[in-house]
Amino acid sequence: MSGGDRRVGVAMDFSKYSKRALRWAADNVFRDGDHLILLNVHPQSFYEGGEMQLWETTGSPFIRLNEFSDPTIMKKYGTKPDQETIDIINSLAEQKEITVLMKIFWGDAREKICQAIRDIPLSCIVMGSRGLGKIERVFLGSVSDYVVDTATCPVIVVKNVNEES
Repeated sequence: MSGGDRRVGVAMDFSKYSKRALRWAADNVFRDGDHLILLNVHPQSFYEGGEMQLWETTGSPFIRLNEFSDPTIMKKYGTKPDQETIDIINSLAEQKEITVLMKIFWGDAREKICQAIRDIPLSCIVMGSRGLGKIERVFLGSVSDYVVDTATCPVIVVKNVNEES
């Protein structure tokens, strides 16, 4: 990646919350020439050997948009992007002339997102929030809370809005 371009991360688990964050970032963050780095974290290892063991520590190699859109290639990584996400990303890539890459990690989402922020490194990260209440956050933990407290770059959390309003 060339010197002055921003590397904007979006935490993507293909939930409605992460898609909302991606749409928000598309409307409010990206500029021509930016790099969109989609970060996808699988909660646990599901493989027995080979290159996947190597990737557990460092994450997958960067996956380009044309590969990200190919179900056969994505099956190799155990990831299945939905068509809505692919459409959002294709539109963004065309309209803003950005480079889209995906990196997949295996392990604890909180730790792996912070690792990606440091290792890539990211200029900022955008992530969705499920809108957990205080008690739920205590028991389940909040990935966004952890990243906000730990990240070495600006973090934008796109909150869950009430679907009924």
